[in-house]
Amino acid sequence: MKMNHIAVVVPDVEEALGFWRDALGLPFGGVEEVPDEAVQVGFLSLGDAHIELMAPTTADSGVARFLEKRGPGMHHICLEVDDIDAAIEELAAKGVQLIYEVPRTRENGTRYTFVHPKSTGGVMVELYENPERG
Repeated sequence: MKMNHIAVVVPDVEEALGFWRDALGLPFGGVEEVPDEAVQVGFLSLGDAHIELMAPTTADSGVARFLEKRGPGMHHICLEVDDIDAAIEELAAKGVQLIYEVPRTRENGTRYTFVHPKSTGGVMVELYENPERG
């Protein structure tokens, strides 16, 4: 298991780049639309991990509700696992509450789920299986 990324909710990715890319100088890897989560994501490199700037693309998405309720800020940390099915099975057996009991798959083949903050002491954790590392 290793750190993959830290996700930060922002109202606008381009505006947020003024700090993360321009002021801090983090290398910018581009923007991707993630329709299943109704977000636009900006990727910034940070050593072996990265920072994801997430902006909602619809007013009724989970990220939009987060932004409205809490304002901009850290949304989740993402841990990369070798086998997401085994990780889900192990966590479920330990009574850990998952947001998606069946992992979702992004267009690039990455499989993911989220652990509910109620099970982690208040921090949402994403589990991520990278097809390029498998």
